[in-house]
Amino acid sequence: MTGSSKRSAPQLSHVDESGAARMVDVGGKPVTARRAVASGTVITTPEVMELIASGNLPKGEALPIARIAGIMGAKRTWDLIPLCHPLDLSGIDVTFSLEHDRVHIQAVVKTSGKTGVEMEALTAVSLTALTIYDMIKAVDKHAVLTDIKVDAKSGGKSGDWSREAANHLGHTHPSLPQDSDD
Repeated sequence: MTGSSKRSAPQLSHVDESGAARMVDVGGKPVTARRAVASGTVITTPEVMELIASGNLPKGEALPIARIAGIMGAKRTWDLIPLCHPLDLSGIDVTFSLEHDRVHIQAVVKTSGKTGVEMEALTAVSLTALTIYDMIKAVDKHAVLTDIKVDAKSGGKSGDWSREAANHLGHTHPSLPQDSDD
């Protein structure tokens, strides 16, 4: 095979020419408003959900403590995930939706910067879910943390994206269970 007909592999952004890990240089990128939404779920029992809703867990009120943990986690993402940039976050909102046997978590993270905040939103949801588990493990060691994912992002070169719009257009991940709103 000649050099002209050989296809070169795409260059990975976090790997240099020698194959070593590196932090991506975002110095030349423009500052834009960026936003990411992530979500996840903690599945437990209806009895534990009653304790969560009433604030009567042995360790105290889970949701306010978990919200603070999620916010703190988003702010420290650069310190927890290798190769993430430290970002000046302008907003972090962690909210909950309670159902019969589960807590749905959503994190919205915003910045004006040169790189996105998807990792910060995912970290917020993950640490929120971990904190809820820590608060309920005395009464439910079988609780499950699940479905942690990015739901939407905006800003930057790639523009706006949402899982819902991608799913409606048939752009789904082939090896994962598909979201269904039907």
